[in-house]
Order: sequence, then structure tokens, then C-alpha cells
Amino acid sequence: MILMMLISMIIMLISNIMMMLSIILSKKSFMDREKSSPFECGFDPKSSARIPFSLHFFLNKNNFFNFWCSIALIFPIIKLFKLVNFFIWTKISFFFIIILLIGLYHEWNQNMLNWTN
Repeated sequence: MILMMLISMIIMLISNIMMMLSIILSKKSFMDREKSSPFECGFDPKSSARIPFSLHFFLNKNNFFNFWCSIALIFPIIKLFKLVNFFIWTKISFFFIIILLIGLYHEWNQNMLNWTN
């Protein structure tokens, strides 16, 4: 029991020494602050958080997200082709593609795909 405690104390001591050495020897400066800060959507993280948000960027992100989710849902439909008969598979696939096309038509009708103001 004492041996286990001694080994764990040595391991903790070595790990703490290594962490302190890495902090002391690192070459971080004030200029590296921007490189280590998160970069999201082209915003400057050091400026005010109350700047206007680009609606076109948000809508474009939603379009990509919708189509990537649809691709993730199409793969199980392809696998379903072997499990059910062709008529049911065709109805499911057709229904899914119609929903995607209705969403795309709605975005087009609302001028969400137009990048000019």
C-alpha cells in the first residue's frame, strides 16, 4: 500500500514538473494571442460582440447544413433498398426528395439564395 502511494506521488511530481517546464519554456507572447484565439465566421474576437451579423452567411450555412443532413439520411435509404420491396423504397425516396425540393423552392422564392441586397 505504501509502495502504491509512493509511486503515485512520484508520478504526480514528475507530471507537475513537466507542466511547469512547459509553461516556463513556452514562447508565447502578446502577438500570439490572436493566433491562439478562436476564429469563427470571420469575426474579430477582440472587438465588440454587438456587431451586425450577416444574414446571407447564416442562410448559406443553413443551406449547406440541410443538404449535408439530407445526404446523411439518404445513406440509410440506400441500405433500405435490400430490406423492403421496390414500391415502398420508391415511395420513401420520392417523399424525401420532394421535401428537399419544397425546401429549396421556398428558399428560392424568399430570395434567400440571392447574394445581392
